[in-house]
Amino acid sequence: MATKVYVESLSWNTTDETLMQAFSAYCNVLDATVSRDEDTGRSKGFGFVTFSTKDEAEAAIAGLNDQEVDGSKVKVSLADEGQITQDPSGDGEDA
Repeated sequence: MATKVYVESLSWNTTDETLMQAFSAYCNVLDATVSRDEDTGRSKGFGFVTFSTKDEAEAAIAGLNDQEVDGSKVKVSLADEGQITQDPSGDGEDA
C-alpha cells in the first residue's frame, strides 16, 4: 500500500521536481507535490511525497528528517489523515 510522508519547512523555491529528486536518493518515489496557494501559486512551505511501501517511507524519513533540502532544513514524518486532506493532488491515499 502506498505511504505518504509530510515534509515541512520547505524553501519557498522548492518545486515538485526538486522534492522528488531529494527523496529519490533514498527510495522509489511515486509522487512528490509541493502544496501551493491556489490564488498566488506560491509555495505554502510544505509538501507530500508518496512511496510504494511504508518501509521505503520510513527509510526516507530516517535519511532526510532534519536535513537540508534545497537550502532549507526540513522536518519529515509519516503523513496523518489531517495533513492528507491538505494534499493538492486530491488522491486521498492513506499514510
